[in-house]
This record gives sequence, C-alpha cells and structure tokens, in this order.
Amino acid sequence: MIRIRQVRLIDDLGNQVGIVDTDEAKRLATEKGLDLVEVSPEARPPVCKIMDYGKFKYELKKKEHESRRRQHRIEIKEIRLRPKISAHDVEFKRRNAREFLERGDKVQLNMLFRGREMAHIEVGRKVLLEFAQLLEDVAKVERSAKLEGRRLTILLMPSKAPPAKPAPASERQKPEKVTASRNTASASSPPPGRAMEPAVDNLPATPAAPEP
Repeated sequence: MIRIRQVRLIDDLGNQVGIVDTDEAKRLATEKGLDLVEVSPEARPPVCKIMDYGKFKYELKKKEHESRRRQHRIEIKEIRLRPKISAHDVEFKRRNAREFLERGDKVQLNMLFRGREMAHIEVGRKVLLEFAQLLEDVAKVERSAKLEGRRLTILLMPSKAPPAKPAPASERQKPEKVTASRNTASASSPPPGRAMEPAVDNLPATPAAPEP
C-alpha cells in the first residue's frame, strides 16, 4: 500500500533510522515479523514506523471511542420564572443558568403566567429580559421571546464553546491517515449573535398596567 520510493523510517523501538528506500523499510519490517505503517503521510518524505498493524488499529479504535465518550451532548435546560419572582430566587436561578451555559448546554427561560397575570404580560417580559441580560457575558439569544399560551420563552445558547477536556498524552500525536505495508498480506487504511434584547413575537395588544 505504500508506493512512494523513500520514507523516513522509525523502527519498532521508536528509534529514528533516517531516510531509506521503501523496499528496504519493508524488508526490515518483515525480518521482525511486523508491518510498515505510514504514520505521517503529509511529511516529505512520509514518516513510516515498524509496528504491529493489527495492534495499531485496535489502539486507534480505542482512542476514537474515548474521544466520542468525552464529547459533550448539548441539552436544553429549562429555567422557570414568575412575574413576581424574588431577588433571592433570581440569584439562585441565575447561578444555575450560568452553570448550564458554561458547560455548553442551551437554556430556555420560561416566564409562566397564571390567572390575571395574563393582563400584565409586560411585567413578566421585563423580568425575563432583565434575567437574560444577567447572562449576556456567557450567552447569546438563539430564539427571541415568544408567547406560547400562558408561557413567554427565550432560548439562550452559549456565546463560546465550553473548555475542552485535555486528551491523554498518548492521544496528542494521533495521526490523521494511516497506510501500511503488511508482511503477510496488503491491508487497507483504517478508515461559531444577536443582541440581548430581542423583540417579542405574538404578544397580545394589551397595554401595560401597574403591578397589582
């Protein structure tokens, strides 16, 4: 599978052999009962290493599995607010929302109206927008405020990606593409906002009234 005339060879002990003819590199691999694996195809000449290709593919698969396991699945977390929410509750819910956003999740702010509160939607809207502004350093609006029945909602998304988990040292030099020459049979290669005061959609044309 390795057809280039010369390669930069690394032996099975990790020693730099230097630039050698590909046929000679294959011969050395065969003598050790191992395979010649191209680990840096973009280099000129490409870097090849003498190793057990089957074991190498297993390690690659294991690393890919670990990488997928560490990836964060984005969820939508719900924060419920009320028009007469206390300052203590605002602070408690703000901390929770910030934690979700910094972790990489989205946050949906839900302003719930009961009974006569539907006649004073602007009061709830003000509370909702002020709460969103408390998070403007870590969030941006993905969906503007929207009235759905007795619920006014805003969807926030993180303004920056969550910090990535550091990969183990053994994974930091993971090759992008690998080809190999086997000593028994040929093997194929393994296989980035909008403003924080959004307009409100679908609000009824009800004038603002003083809070009861």
